[in-house]
Amino acid sequence: MSQELVYERGMEDAKQFARILYIAHAATFFFSLGLLNVIVLIVNYIRRPETAGTMVYSHHTWMIRSFWWYVVWMVAAGFLFITLIGIPLAWVIWVGAWLWMAYRIIRGFLDLNNNRAMPV
Repeated sequence: MSQELVYERGMEDAKQFARILYIAHAATFFFSLGLLNVIVLIVNYIRRPETAGTMVYSHHTWMIRSFWWYVVWMVAAGFLFITLIGIPLAWVIWVGAWLWMAYRIIRGFLDLNNNRAMPV
């Protein structure tokens, strides 16, 4: 078996695992509003070094950054929610952050399927 075939099989396995992680992010995001995404995030951190130098690496980075920016926006909205004046704005930020995260998951999944690296 040539090295290219081994590399291609390894790359396909890495892509398939990244697909599974996108699906897991989506499932935990939609059904727990992101609370269970921490589990998937840990797997992203563990698997990312194995994909260094490939386009799959950019997808792991994309998922990790998406999670942390989502957390930042949710925490910011939480602080606004504490104040009576900020409650309407907090709801707008929560909905916006939810839609943004849904977009990031969908876009990442589609770009992975089309063999495109994510911008880093």
